[in-house]
Amino acid sequence: MSSELLQLVGVHKRFGAQVVLNDVNFAVVPGEIVGLVGPNGSGKTTTINVISGLLQADEGTIDFLGHTINRLPMYKRVHLGVNRTFQVPKVFRDMTVRENVEVAARSVRLDPREIEPILDDIGLASVASRMAGSLTVNQQKLLDLGRALATRPKLLLVDEIGAGLNPAELGVIAELLQRLSTRGIAMIVVEHLLDFLNRITERVIVLGAGRMLFEGPLASAARDPEVIAAFIGAA
Repeated sequence: MSSELLQLVGVHKRFGAQVVLNDVNFAVVPGEIVGLVGPNGSGKTTTINVISGLLQADEGTIDFLGHTINRLPMYKRVHLGVNRTFQVPKVFRDMTVRENVEVAARSVRLDPREIEPILDDIGLASVASRMAGSLTVNQQKLLDLGRALATRPKLLLVDEIGAGLNPAELGVIAELLQRLSTRGIAMIVVEHLLDFLNRITERVIVLGAGRMLFEGPLASAARDPEVIAAFIGAA
């Protein structure tokens, strides 16, 4: 049996005549954190959108736990163990922090006793009774992550969680993601902040115009001529 949790083979995505993903192939194993980087418009968010089910791939296969999930709706992928966060957190602003997590927990019939440890994990136990709309951007991002954790994911798709955060906030999130990985949760982290990625992973996938340009250590990517050209060309 394969040890791979997720595998993409020959994945393509088009919006009309525009090719957004072109023959994307990679795999992720349990507990691994993989960085997904590239210039704006390179296909990073589209990649996690087709994995999560927000979009459907036009060609290729997406296998999760050995089963092809291409045509499964998003909620069924959540039940299998695939969930995501968003660059702009989509919290329920008129509900409390705890209620936000409870909604996600109920969707998978999570034991209510597991909600408090999640609030502790994301550092929001002390503000659990506050309305989500009153939280800072950093706290809303943590709450978005907490709601995903309440669905017991095996794979987390993390979309630019570091954007707009200060170094201390980034450090807290880096430690949290590393802690989650030790529990066997795999992650694909879309990020522009390379120093942040360097703290949490050694393997990155670089996209350019929807095509995979590089897969390997972040330090090696910075020396790859094709990667350099893609970033300079986008400047």
